[in-house]
Amino acid sequence: MSAADILTLVSGGLVGLTLGLIGGGGSILAVPLLLYAVGIPSTHVAIGTSAVAVAANAGVGVALHARARTVKWPCAIVFATAGVAGAFFGARLGKAVDGTLLLSLFGLIMLAVGATMLRRKNGEGDPGVHLDKESAAKLLPSLTGYGLAVGALSGFFGIGGGFLIVPGLANATNMPVINAVGSSLVSVAAFAVATAVSYALSGLVDWHVAALMLAGGAGGALAGTALSRKLAAQKQMLTRVFAVIVILVGLYVSAKGIAALL
Repeated sequence: MSAADILTLVSGGLVGLTLGLIGGGGSILAVPLLLYAVGIPSTHVAIGTSAVAVAANAGVGVALHARARTVKWPCAIVFATAGVAGAFFGARLGKAVDGTLLLSLFGLIMLAVGATMLRRKNGEGDPGVHLDKESAAKLLPSLTGYGLAVGALSGFFGIGGGFLIVPGLANATNMPVINAVGSSLVSVAAFAVATAVSYALSGLVDWHVAALMLAGGAGGALAGTALSRKLAAQKQMLTRVFAVIVILVGLYVSAKGIAALL
């Protein structure tokens, strides 16, 4: 096994850990790792490859969170369904934009999302919220609107979208962050599949690297899901951890992208 293969396995473990912990961060970590650690020369190939790995790792995360009963399935399915169409449309636009500019823009969006989560007054949310006939009139438009918007951004930036889906679900329904994390992985997997298919059809996926990322991600997902449940037991702690990670990654990615543009 080469040094690049070992780095790819480790990178997959970090991606799986992050997905299990906060329901996001898969692609936004995977893309820089593939570019700067593994050494993939093309940003678009890194995006397409990471989408394949994130889709599979998110599927593992869904199974783990479902076993822990932290997935609100009706809300998650509506959000994911609305977002898939947006992801296909966004991916078509994203492939026409310079890769460095994509990373710079995404980093700036992450800073805004992180700041919004830190300012969220109700960090706990309503654990009893659910989508049924009585709540449909209120929740369906909100879930559909957020799903379409987040899906489009997810496809455009070539990401699974968890950093956007978690706050989207939380804001659309006021569910607790632990439920938004678990439920978000349904959308992360769906959006990443949509993006991966689009990039694969364009020949922009390194399948060997994607397989290694998945292998490393399985163990990381187990550890991340367990840690997520522990943090959720402390009021607002998971929300704060999520927001701080988003801001730090946003600073790193935007700085890298802006430096490259200059």
